[in-house]
Amino acid sequence: MKKICLLGDGAVGKTCLIRKFVYDKFDDKYIMTFGTKVSKKQMELSRDGMDYAMTFLIWDILGQRVHNNLHSAYYQGATGAFIICDTTRKETLDNLEEWIEVFRGVNKNAPIVLLGNKSDLKDDMQFGEAELGQLAAKYNMKYHLTSAKTGAFVEESFIELGNEVIDKHLEGRR
Repeated sequence: MKKICLLGDGAVGKTCLIRKFVYDKFDDKYIMTFGTKVSKKQMELSRDGMDYAMTFLIWDILGQRVHNNLHSAYYQGATGAFIICDTTRKETLDNLEEWIEVFRGVNKNAPIVLLGNKSDLKDDMQFGEAELGQLAAKYNMKYHLTSAKTGAFVEESFIELGNEVIDKHLEGRR
């Protein structure tokens, strides 16, 4: 079992991404997450010729940055994270560095994948792949533009993070 955190400002689509990945459903009604909600999904991953059965414990964490001390407690034991912004609100991209730093303060070496969600809303996008890629390069992270509505790069992102978690685990054994 591997604990994965989804972090980012409120209303960036964290809960919708989880719902799409775990249940293959989409609902655009906004319901604020209070505290944290944990979902579970099992996956089969292959890495370097080995098969791994991985159960993700996916922590959907409150998107209010004023709770950094509380968030730090939620991050304990996480083996990876998605840090998510909303491509239709540039300020959510601008806030990613704070999310990264707080998570890194608790889990220094856990892999992080940056996600720019709501990429299906092309006419409303305030930034795109170039800006997200620039931030990802600064922190040596992978990134994707995702859509919880269409499913674009949702499952692929979870597979990628799972593979990075496996790679970190294997590094620790060497």
